[in-house]
Amino acid sequence: MKTASKTTQHEPIKAGTYLIRVLVGMLIACFIIFTGLSRGAAASAAEVVTYPVPAEEVSSSDYQVQVAGRKIDTYMARVLDPPFAGKRWDFGGPYSFANFDMSGSVVVRITSKRSLRNVVIRPQSYGIKPTLENDHTISFTLERPLKLSVEPDGRKGPLLLFANPIETDAPKAGDENVVYFGPGVHKPEKIILESNQILYLAGGAVVKAEVLVKGTNIRICGRGILDGSDWQWRKGPVGNLIAIRDSTDVEINGITLRGSSHWTIVPKNSKRVTVRNVKLCNSRVQNDDGINPCNSQDVLITDCFIRSDDDCIALKGLDFIAENSNVERITVENSTLWCDRARIFLLGHESRAAFMRNITIRNLDIIHFTMTPFLLEPGEDMRLEDITIEDIRMHGEGQREFIRLRPVVNQYMRKKVPGFIRNVLFKNIILDGQPGDYLVQLEGADPEHNVQDVTFENVSIDGAKLKKESKQVRIGEHTENLRFKY
Repeated sequence: MKTASKTTQHEPIKAGTYLIRVLVGMLIACFIIFTGLSRGAAASAAEVVTYPVPAEEVSSSDYQVQVAGRKIDTYMARVLDPPFAGKRWDFGGPYSFANFDMSGSVVVRITSKRSLRNVVIRPQSYGIKPTLENDHTISFTLERPLKLSVEPDGRKGPLLLFANPIETDAPKAGDENVVYFGPGVHKPEKIILESNQILYLAGGAVVKAEVLVKGTNIRICGRGILDGSDWQWRKGPVGNLIAIRDSTDVEINGITLRGSSHWTIVPKNSKRVTVRNVKLCNSRVQNDDGINPCNSQDVLITDCFIRSDDDCIALKGLDFIAENSNVERITVENSTLWCDRARIFLLGHESRAAFMRNITIRNLDIIHFTMTPFLLEPGEDMRLEDITIEDIRMHGEGQREFIRLRPVVNQYMRKKVPGFIRNVLFKNIILDGQPGDYLVQLEGADPEHNVQDVTFENVSIDGAKLKKESKQVRIGEHTENLRFKY
């Protein structure tokens, strides 16, 4: 009985404890579910900002784009205007491009006149695998702003899709020191910016002009388009789509540039220049180089997309200036590059500066190229040194050349002597795609103007690590301290 009595006395206590534990467990479970739902809702919340094509602008009819259910208007970009049309180059014809701003996770839906059954979305390093809804429609999810080339058939008429972060702190029309262009087509032809000014191109603005920057603390920003496609080859009113001359603390951010008539963005004899989230839609004429820092220091090119006929990035020391004509501390990073005819990077041509040094090229996707993508050819006694090229992903289409390091004398040089190459690192570079020669060539000009201290670390071509004895490697005379690590 005592035992039974004890058991009877304790049963209510156990039952109460059990009920409390159940209630606590339910509360915890509800909290977890609620928290999970809240996080899921927050993760799935999306914001999309669109910019309609102006009525005066001919929009693209090749693609229809929706993001999070909202229509995104598309523009056209021309290639190979006369006198270049009909020659031996084929850039795949006109192409389309579109801009929008986003945050959160968004679903992109694209419909094309052509079949999308074999579509490739580049850069492939992003790992975007579209869902084929039907022969002409695909969809995929973007978790963050990216710049993509949607290619139904390689270089032939792709859609360049530019997802930007949400724009913040945009200036307003009438603000002090702001040159403002709202939505619509504008034809000022020539814009001059001086110290402490801002040029703002609102989304939906197409501004047909070239810009001359000369001063300090100058910004060019917005989501609009700066368009040079009304001018014939080399006939623009300034000479570059954006010419930065003798300036300091200049930023270009967010805009799209189309159809430059000559070199596109050119900082010359300038310091502390930043080009961020800028999209170049070129290949309309030859010599439309993307970004050419000349005799400039502390230039940052980041989060950009460049398609050009001529070199994507060319560093030049055009003039010798007593104070400092060097090209120094240039960084190109986190960008996607496409060159239809010439080089991706050209370092050293037309360079009369004493030094071109402290150059960092990193985290890039090269999705199409033609000539030698990395061409380092200094002349005129210029010392090309302290170059780092790392974390590069390249799509090859059977090209003959990959890397060439060689001091030279060419037709652009006034002082007919070669230059020097010192301390160059190629690291973590992957070139894959179609089989090709992809030659790596190193050769000095003479015992003095030589190539020395060059390292290839973890460089691979078509899945094979690059070694000194690799079939792609060509080592000529006047080279010292060449290293291959893998």
